[in-house]
Amino acid sequence: MRTMVATFSYPASTYFVRSCSMRENHDQLKQPVNTGIRTNGSFRSPIKVETLGQIPATTSTTLGQAVTIDENCLRQNIPTKKKMVDPHRQGLITEGGVGYRQTIVIRSYEVGADKTATLESILNLLQETALNHVWMSGLLGDGFGATHGMVRNDLIWVVSRMQVVIDYYPIWGEVVEIDTWVGASGKNGMRRDWLIRSQATGHIFARATSTWVMMNRKTRRLSKMPEEVRAEVAPWFIEKQAIKEDAQEKIVKLDKEAKYMNSDLKPKRSDLDMNQHVNNVKYVRWMLETIPDQILEGHQLSSITLEYRRECGSSDIVQSLCEPEDDEILHGVVEPDYCTNLLNGLSSDIINGSGVLTYLEQRPLRYTHLLQIKGDKQNDEIVRGRTTWKRKIVTMPFST
Repeated sequence: MRTMVATFSYPASTYFVRSCSMRENHDQLKQPVNTGIRTNGSFRSPIKVETLGQIPATTSTTLGQAVTIDENCLRQNIPTKKKMVDPHRQGLITEGGVGYRQTIVIRSYEVGADKTATLESILNLLQETALNHVWMSGLLGDGFGATHGMVRNDLIWVVSRMQVVIDYYPIWGEVVEIDTWVGASGKNGMRRDWLIRSQATGHIFARATSTWVMMNRKTRRLSKMPEEVRAEVAPWFIEKQAIKEDAQEKIVKLDKEAKYMNSDLKPKRSDLDMNQHVNNVKYVRWMLETIPDQILEGHQLSSITLEYRRECGSSDIVQSLCEPEDDEILHGVVEPDYCTNLLNGLSSDIINGSGVLTYLEQRPLRYTHLLQIKGDKQNDEIVRGRTTWKRKIVTMPFST
């Protein structure tokens, strides 16, 4: 029996290497590199570089061995200065040099059975455009959106609050534009907003706002914003809000008697992000799994508000609680007591005109959510949430 051994080699051609610290001066760094030598189970290539950068004179990469930091920098090509246009990400700087806009095509794996983008996909796109905004600013260090000053101070960003309002959902293959920008939130926080619109019609699909604070990467405790970090991010702040809130409505904490419950949720390795905690988009999936199927079949989420309390690690066991804020209406069936109570508060034209049932069918449904940790950390809150649901919209108005 013959044993097959994986071998790798580069084509016999000339390559060019650029050092991390000299990415912007690429014209000065064109230096031929010797091609690799193929051996059983490994690839070894002596790399000779004559630059002002800090790449080692020789580098050897073996199968299974992690690539060096310098190689990562070459592959990522993170800008060290602000870029106005990024053709690879279809992004550009807007708002007089401080905002960001990215053009995105809704892909097949980002939609559900109804061919519209899922909430998780929308949240992932918000996260991606935020990171690309920092990427193009020239401030990105090696963290998950962390600036150079944050990296030096062992700080990472964590979201404390997020609100998303969705009027319409993009469809498969649709081209959308996502605008994002940042502003100050108190003394030590940062606000980030988004606006999603159709490129073809200009119609606004969704708006979102969020608040971010800093956490020490080692101690996992919240931190004040150092002055050097403030000096980095403050020039990018603008006074503009995607969602205007006069007063933030606090989300109440649910107890163990919630109507819907999903216990023993265990994070997977794929649920962790670069900061080694469960990504906030995963929390939303756990929340939505507690919504009754009858609601999901005939309704779509129109807004979600999240209040983050603490991070969730890979060893935590999570419990998802869900409670309707009003009596539910399933397939047009209304509980008699609820109907009687509601009639007392309705005007005669609603009762005699469109009818109580039609009114109730069009009335949004609201749910309160809670994710908490089980076990030794019983009742430690991860995130509180509120979702609003409305009847599914078949078509959307067309405008240019």
